[in-house]
Amino acid sequence: MSSAPRPSLKSLPATPTGPRAATLAAHGPAVGEPKGAARKGVPSALCSDPHRGDGRFPVAWLCICAPRGAIPTATSKCLCGRDHSAVGHTKVLALIEAHTAHRDTCPLRSNQEGGQAA
Repeated sequence: MSSAPRPSLKSLPATPTGPRAATLAAHGPAVGEPKGAARKGVPSALCSDPHRGDGRFPVAWLCICAPRGAIPTATSKCLCGRDHSAVGHTKVLALIEAHTAHRDTCPLRSNQEGGQAA
C-alpha cells in the first residue's frame, strides 16, 4: 500500500545554460511638472506680498513641555538676551510668572507698547 510520491511544492526557475545580454527597459512617460513649467517662473515671486504686517513681531517666547506623567520643563527666551529654563512643577510655574513679569520690564517691549507715552 504505497502511495505515489508527492510532487515538490517549490518551483525552481530553469537555470540558463549560457550568458545572455541584458535587455534595456522601455522609457515610460516622465512624471512631474509639464515641460515648460520651469520657464514660467513662480507667479507669487513677481507680485507684492498681499499679507503686509502691521509692524509687530515676536520678541519673547515661552516654551512649555509637560507630558502626562513626566516632569515638566520650560524655556523662556527674549531678544533682549534673556534665556532661562526650569525643570519641575514649582520651578516651571515660577518661570511662567517671571516670563509674564518680564513683559513689563523688557527694554525691547517698553517702546513698542507705547505705555510710557504722554
